[in-house]
Amino acid sequence: MNAIAASAIVRPKTTAIFTCALAALAGLMFGLDIGVISGATQFIQKEFQISDHMIEWIVSSMMLGAAIGALGAGWMSAALGRKRSLILAGVLFVIGSLLSGGAWSPQTLIAARVILGLAIGVATFTAPLYLAEVAPENTRGAMISLYQLMITIGILVAFLSNTAFSYSGNWRWMLGIIAIPGVLFLLGLFLLPDSPRWLMMRGRKQEATAVLQKLRGDADHVAREVADIEEQLKTPQRGWHLFLQNPNFRRSVGLGVLLQLMQQFTGMNVVMYYAPRIFQDMGYATTAQMWFTAVVGLTNVLATFIAIGLVDRLGRKPILYAGFSVMAIGLGLVGAMMHLGIATHAEQLFTVAMLLLFIVGFAMSAGPLIWTLCSEVQPLKGRDFGIGCSTVTNWVANMIVGATFLTLLNSVGNAATFWLYAALNGVFLLITFWLIPETKNVTLEQIERNLMAGKPLREIGHEASAAAHGFSRPATEDTAA
Repeated sequence: MNAIAASAIVRPKTTAIFTCALAALAGLMFGLDIGVISGATQFIQKEFQISDHMIEWIVSSMMLGAAIGALGAGWMSAALGRKRSLILAGVLFVIGSLLSGGAWSPQTLIAARVILGLAIGVATFTAPLYLAEVAPENTRGAMISLYQLMITIGILVAFLSNTAFSYSGNWRWMLGIIAIPGVLFLLGLFLLPDSPRWLMMRGRKQEATAVLQKLRGDADHVAREVADIEEQLKTPQRGWHLFLQNPNFRRSVGLGVLLQLMQQFTGMNVVMYYAPRIFQDMGYATTAQMWFTAVVGLTNVLATFIAIGLVDRLGRKPILYAGFSVMAIGLGLVGAMMHLGIATHAEQLFTVAMLLLFIVGFAMSAGPLIWTLCSEVQPLKGRDFGIGCSTVTNWVANMIVGATFLTLLNSVGNAATFWLYAALNGVFLLITFWLIPETKNVTLEQIERNLMAGKPLREIGHEASAAAHGFSRPATEDTAA
């Protein structure tokens, strides 16, 4: 029985919420995969007797797979549909999880994590896209924010699971047990309807209307939404051609790439992947390392609500200013404590508190807001291409961070490594001032008009018309958006 038939007796609002919540569970899978490796690395290293460099490869191989998956996700979601792409991602996730738990060599584990990465790369592109297309407009922001929140919850659940298994040191169960929620997620995906917009793209208007009727309930509303989708589809995606022909579009793609580089080089995923190692360097034993790692995950979840609550009231840039400042201070003080030496329990707790301060700074700012900005600054004709470029950049940068942290620790030392990331956050503070636009309460159409008129990037979020600032719009097809 498909989702439409199954939900016939359920109110449309309930059906829509259920559909969106189930799709948002892709974020939970993402978070589980990010968090699960952190607690397992020390036990993997002990069993296989491998170097820190091989551990870096095991950690970062998932990001390599995710970059590849994200590259092909745009084509896949268009050709197979959003639902089928998510199902494929779910299958790969289960296979990768089981293979990780049963890995008989470091090389097998790397291959398993590449498979997991493929699943995550497809899901991170497709799930937010699906959510945006099925959620009612009055809850769309909340539903997409739910996806981001589920990522942080997945990380926390993985950390707690790791802590439970750390007493026995069974890393195979740490990695393999996430196949269980993966199977449940996969089964749930079969209840989802196809995306109405994708059905319209395939010329299946009657099916799209039926799906929307079950999701919305109001016939007039459905008719208007079908008409809006038809109108939107008249503007085809011409991303690669637009990128070659239009320098203003190249600026927005470059901005999206820069934003993702900023997010990854804050150092957040260093903590996500190597938290137990960091707490070990603070002088904590294995059990304490795992529990403090779980506290990191909980802090990440709770601080995300700050961004959800304030982003549409304070704006993007003020929150980014606060976030990058907090992150720079937090990591700077962690580095200082590492340099001076952590001898007492009070010094240990202070260092942990500064690391948690850093987590708060990220989760309230660069974590969710970078994704928001990346989607807002791309013009309609090139939105898929622009978001695809920034998503791939996210995973490549993520891989670089994961593959270099232990090398940095071993070559320049703990203190210098944390100072490096603190300095980068200081640089990102300046970049935010000079280049990042404020997009609060500005329509996507106005942002696009300002971009295509050639306004400086930091000003494309201004509500005033381009003409009022002395800019003229090029009279070319590529900029007539």
